[in-house]
Amino acid sequence: MARCFLEPRDATHRQYEALRAYFVEGLSSAKVASNFGYSAGSFRVLCSQFRNNPERQFFIKPTRGPQATKSSDPIKEKVISLRKQNLSIYDISRTLEADGQKLSAVSISKILKQEGFAKLPMRRDEERPKYPRPAPADVADVRQLDLSSRQFRTRFQAQPSG
Repeated sequence: MARCFLEPRDATHRQYEALRAYFVEGLSSAKVASNFGYSAGSFRVLCSQFRNNPERQFFIKPTRGPQATKSSDPIKEKVISLRKQNLSIYDISRTLEADGQKLSAVSISKILKQEGFAKLPMRRDEERPKYPRPAPADVADVRQLDLSSRQFRTRFQAQPSG
């Protein structure tokens, strides 16, 4: 049972036991550092941090955010079937939104990555699905540009003082 205390499983427990051995049992910092796998310098830093904050909580688990996408299996299956139709993440997002299911492109990307799909190669315009696209603007003809009504000052003209 002593191994449970002398060989802690997580970093917080290891810090607690190392600090306890130093402050309670009176072992030298070099001996404690060696026993618990710290360098002498890092253990001195740990002791200093503890002296500055002796009320520190040791046994509270750190909270971590969600590690997986929050998507239900039907949506996941739909995303996979749409990718098998060679649709991009943006095309999939639009298709799902048209069906009343909103899922971001980032979430779709995560699902596809978890399922082992690679990114699609860049496609030409004719290979993409037919969605409304912005209309291209007319090309300007510089020969029709008329600047005669504008007044220009050169940097050599006097600037009005005011």
